[in-house]
Amino acid sequence: MCAHHGGRKFGWGAPPGPGWQAWAEAPFAGPPFMRRGGPWRRMRRGDVRGEVLGALLEGPAHGYEVIRRMEQRSGGLWRPSPGSVYPTLQMLEDAGMVRATDQDGRRTYELTDEGRAEAESRPAPEGPPWAEDDPRRGWVQLHEALGQLHVAARQVSDAGSPEQVERAAAALRQARQALYQILAEE
Repeated sequence: MCAHHGGRKFGWGAPPGPGWQAWAEAPFAGPPFMRRGGPWRRMRRGDVRGEVLGALLEGPAHGYEVIRRMEQRSGGLWRPSPGSVYPTLQMLEDAGMVRATDQDGRRTYELTDEGRAEAESRPAPEGPPWAEDDPRRGWVQLHEALGQLHVAARQVSDAGSPEQVERAAAALRQARQALYQILAEE
């Protein structure tokens, strides 16, 4: 048994350190960059409805395609859950705004004339959460950069010589120090 990985010898367990325990016990659970109160806001049901209609303006789609379109339209800042999109699609179908058909074993949705009219008449939002000047965009960019850094470090770890691995570890320590320096500037 490995105490470092929560009793598991291999795989991902809770990282060591007192901070993780606080994250796990928090009512919103998860590290700070994933918390609901962070940069990604939850959208109200009416917002989801309008965005589903907007996504279907691009053409017929199955549920996960609608989710993907909505994520693309937000620039990656918002990925709605199936638990919010599928009930909305059902509600829109019940209201006669969308028509559902089975194609290739998938339920595909398309706008009816009434749904198209409503989607096209909706005013453009004044300040969508994915606007270019929205400060939340920085959090997304930081998260993406962190993911890319992780991939690069993993590649050095897997394929690098011992000297390259040591140099990569030193570079990561410098990056960590630089990040803390940014926080200390305020």
